[in-house]
Amino acid sequence: MRRGLVATAAVLMAVVGCGAEDDEDLIIDYGPAVSPYSGPLHIPVQEVDESTPEAMLLSSGAAGRALECDGEIAWGGGPDGWSESDGGDSPEDGLRLYFDMFEPTGPRSGFRVEREEADRVLYSYDVDGRTKVAVVVAKDQKDRPGWGPETNASCDPAELPASVTDSGDQEIWTDGNGRRVPTTTLSSYAGAEHCDWQKVHFLGMGRAEDHRQYVRDPGGALPAELLTAPYDGDVPMPANAHDTGYRYQDWRLWLTEDRRTAYVRTSDGVEAWPLAKEMVACK
Repeated sequence: MRRGLVATAAVLMAVVGCGAEDDEDLIIDYGPAVSPYSGPLHIPVQEVDESTPEAMLLSSGAAGRALECDGEIAWGGGPDGWSESDGGDSPEDGLRLYFDMFEPTGPRSGFRVEREEADRVLYSYDVDGRTKVAVVVAKDQKDRPGWGPETNASCDPAELPASVTDSGDQEIWTDGNGRRVPTTTLSSYAGAEHCDWQKVHFLGMGRAEDHRQYVRDPGGALPAELLTAPYDGDVPMPANAHDTGYRYQDWRLWLTEDRRTAYVRTSDGVEAWPLAKEMVACK
């Protein structure tokens, strides 16, 4: 695997919004990659039922190995089939087909050609010269003529520019030093509109094996039995709470030792976000 890619357990989150969709900016050309991927572009993949980094490496082939993450791989998949009439005439058409078929979160422009072979092309989205999103497109696969997506992978959304993630649903927090915090450590997002949860907010902490979810529900949209306590929008800060250093806009996260409640200090006061009894998700 490439430099900087660590394979440890993570919480899979599809978390960032679309960047610019201007087709003329789909591919950019600003010179060769700083550290181009040198491995094979065709690596057999395995179907997996897990979302751990190890599993996603197995399912993402060359795309996963082309990443240069500071932390862990956040997403990886493939191969994904396209119908006989979908295949494009060029590798760039294959990349467009990837966006059209899967509507992935993350950047939709600013990709470079990192590696090119007769029947496969590796496209990468780089940040400071390091690959954060990778897509391998292939030509003339079985029963699928033309160019289309084969494998894809991405690093944690916190490693992408704010210009990309700020337009998405997931909120990227910062630590006491102003650094963007990986979504596997801490992340938040608003509830889904189709469940009428627009006023609900979810705060997730920790990895899959020790994940905690806190809920801000000022309108009481969620059944009370899902939460360990009611939400309270105006509480005194407990004497034993400590400032975690985590920030999102004017929110400041404080926790007590038992971590049963997330205390969020805002410009208006302190809110108590109760712990969910189990993961709450809109279906």
